[in-house]
Amino acid sequence: MKSNKIQPKFNNQYNPRIGLIALATDFMIEKDFIEIIKNKDIDFFVNRIECYNPLTKENLIKMSDNVTEVTKNILPDESIDCIVYGCTSGTIAAGYETIEKKVKAAKPEAKLTTPSSAALKALNKLKVKNLAIFTPYSKKLNDEVTDYFSKEGFNITSNAYFDIAADYDIGKVDKDFLYETLSNMTVDNADALFVSCTALPVLNIIDKLEKKLNIPVLSSNQALIWDSLESIGKNNDVLGFGKLFNVN
Repeated sequence: MKSNKIQPKFNNQYNPRIGLIALATDFMIEKDFIEIIKNKDIDFFVNRIECYNPLTKENLIKMSDNVTEVTKNILPDESIDCIVYGCTSGTIAAGYETIEKKVKAAKPEAKLTTPSSAALKALNKLKVKNLAIFTPYSKKLNDEVTDYFSKEGFNITSNAYFDIAADYDIGKVDKDFLYETLSNMTVDNADALFVSCTALPVLNIIDKLEKKLNIPVLSSNQALIWDSLESIGKNNDVLGFGKLFNVN
């Protein structure tokens, strides 16, 4: 038998790489990312981080202890263009600088985006001053989120919350019920509505909510994806997911 050696032809195209750190009990965030980036030349990788319930500031800070290890295991020894830390309340609890330091320890070249930092960028991009906020969290965690945005200079015009204690229950919220709840919020004095938490099924109802409320609607995942695409130069031709993607 004669064997032939064939010289392979390699694809030299480099696709920007996004690495997502998702909570172990978050059923929504990967679906939302894929919904938007599926037709783009982007390589998308996910690793999960253990989430401690109930959701409290202490447990969210405890979760962040594992960030460096989880980041390192997203394409070990390979570079990533953007790391996404997929927890809104977790970033607020631990602090952006703390998360950034732990991510950079594993992937020093990577840019970092988080739901809270992305939301701030998005709100400022939209020139929002007066903000309505919805969260699915317990009263205490809800108040910590509203306090965060208040300290960042936003006037909180209204707030509502579900008082759910565990992350895995947040992912079970019915999308139609969520739409009805959000569409009935008091937003008369608000420039925008921000819906917190990466586990809520918000992304696919944002367009409908904006038409109903007549103000921009932002969600944790929407802001995250927008900021991720901004960081890698791929934020173009995104339609149907809110006014944020159409702001120049």
